[in-house]
Amino acid sequence: MDSPGTRFRRATVRLVAGCLLTAGLVGTGPAVAESAVPTDAGPAAAKVVPVQLTGPADSRFNLVIMGDGYTAEEAAEFRADVDTHLGVLWSIEPFASYRSYVNVWAVEVPSPESGVDCDPGLDAPRRDTPLDMGFWGGCNPASVQRLLTVDSAKAATLAGLVPGTSPANRQIVALANSDTYGGAGGSYATASGGNALSSLITPHEIGHSLGKLQDEYDYYARGVAGGTYEGTEPSSAHHTLLTEERMREQRAKWWRWLGEPSEAGGVIGRHEGGLYSTKGVWRPSRHSIMKTLGYAFDQVEREVMVQAISAKVNLVQGHTVNTRPIGADRTVWVDTLHPLGGELDVVWRLDGRTLPTHNARTVDLRSLSLSPGAHALTATVSDPTPFVRDPAVRGSAALTRTVSWTVDRSVTTPVENATPAFTGHTPTTSPVGARSVVHADTTHPTHRTPSVRWRLDGRQLANPGNDRDLDLRSLRLSPGTHTLTAGIPGTDAEMRWTVDARPATGAYELSAPLRTVNRPGRPVEYVYDGEFTMRLTARDDQPGTVVRQFRVNGDGWYTYYGWPTDAEAPFRFSPGGTVVDDLVYGKLGRSRAVPWDDATPDYGTHTVEYRTIDAAGNVGRAKSFLVTLVEPRGSLVEPRG
Repeated sequence: MDSPGTRFRRATVRLVAGCLLTAGLVGTGPAVAESAVPTDAGPAAAKVVPVQLTGPADSRFNLVIMGDGYTAEEAAEFRADVDTHLGVLWSIEPFASYRSYVNVWAVEVPSPESGVDCDPGLDAPRRDTPLDMGFWGGCNPASVQRLLTVDSAKAATLAGLVPGTSPANRQIVALANSDTYGGAGGSYATASGGNALSSLITPHEIGHSLGKLQDEYDYYARGVAGGTYEGTEPSSAHHTLLTEERMREQRAKWWRWLGEPSEAGGVIGRHEGGLYSTKGVWRPSRHSIMKTLGYAFDQVEREVMVQAISAKVNLVQGHTVNTRPIGADRTVWVDTLHPLGGELDVVWRLDGRTLPTHNARTVDLRSLSLSPGAHALTATVSDPTPFVRDPAVRGSAALTRTVSWTVDRSVTTPVENATPAFTGHTPTTSPVGARSVVHADTTHPTHRTPSVRWRLDGRQLANPGNDRDLDLRSLRLSPGTHTLTAGIPGTDAEMRWTVDARPATGAYELSAPLRTVNRPGRPVEYVYDGEFTMRLTARDDQPGTVVRQFRVNGDGWYTYYGWPTDAEAPFRFSPGGTVVDDLVYGKLGRSRAVPWDDATPDYGTHTVEYRTIDAAGNVGRAKSFLVTLVEPRGSLVEPRG
């Protein structure tokens, strides 16, 4: 008999198990299966496997993923589940832009038994597993089934096996070997490993654990509507009692985002319901990932998450020593982090005056002709991301750092002729996306500044200012595969990357319609008088997980996962939607998973768009088709157009 989690995942394991243990995001050495580190503490058989390394653990945000209820024979299933969860996570902002801030570690420990406790019901047998994970809040009859908990002390012990990490710079995610829907967020995040929706649970729960975001559900127990909120103004950044007018007057909550199209669909405004209450409290978007799995973080939540991720790292990764005065006869440098979504800004000031350094990471003090005496030099590193609008967030230590030096002409700097060489870089072992920032850092001789020269397909590129970063978006690359190199003039040092500028292709398969309509200049139209199914598939010429998304009538992009009860089944649309675990799925004119939706059938014509996001971050061009739902013959329901 197949063990829990095995049934529909066999094909997935074959496809993606080999993609998990690939190279990291810096050129400090590959993170491959052979680098798994057996531990000599905790469970005897536990081992730490680096999945993605972007830098030293003590200077990164470390995502530590551990499995529970996976036997030794099911190790490949755990690795496939990790790969799927990460593929979805990297497709969601702000994780897509800040992936380079994150190390990912898998802690593998074989379980004596397969599965976890109380799965799916309280009468299910208890399992002997390393982390004692269980549904129903750890088999508590007063809890709810979907609450999946973990023994926090045992999880902390396993996470402690990852060298260089601590509770201050890591996030634990525990995956249960189960196909049952469930998860939890708190100090740690949990999710079932193999449920169709499970890869969407992980970012939602990290939203709780890392960003301290709250649920936007207007219910707690499924199928039981929440009451009226009776508390004071919530501390949550994305819940309020204020009207839009009051938010603007008081410059409170999400007033800076009001009226803008929401990243999760609809418009940022004031939508009633949240914090498990149906009325009396409002949220920014009609739906977002904190309300409905499958959608994005909206702008309000995304800003919170940018600060939370960035607070786990230091934008300044290294700099010229500043514990004593330095001479004016040398270069001064800072090394920064390198977000995939855009370059960081560096502003140099001498005695309060901004220097025309054009975002460079190095300043040659000899070119400044300093007067005798001491001078104050500063370098301010900041993140100009458009994801942040609150000046307090932008000015916080998470997004702005300043390094200061005292420069004294009387100090003579000994010559340190460090050989110009690359010290860190975007990995060369896997393709980079056409919208990524690629970086190459160098050594820092005291009396010269090594420059980095970039070439694309052999053609030298103009890259003024910060030559350590190259934003590929500015190049508007033609579709296909390109060769990118970075070299240091006068040396043999060279880095080489493959640039994947061809997004994955997506396709759809629909159940048989009543008829198909083709009109010039319009997408193909399919006519149904009842439910129909849609399967989205994807093909890519590069390895890695491809995320498929769709949206209906211009609503928010929704991650395709199959069907809630079966990842291998197609998504099912119907005029009134389908109730699964007290949520309504597949109602064309509404969100794909909301409770207590009205029963008005969604007759009329609807536009369905679909697209892909590949492992390199390329977003495919959206394509579309039309679906018209007509009233079944004999129905007394009045159709809606």
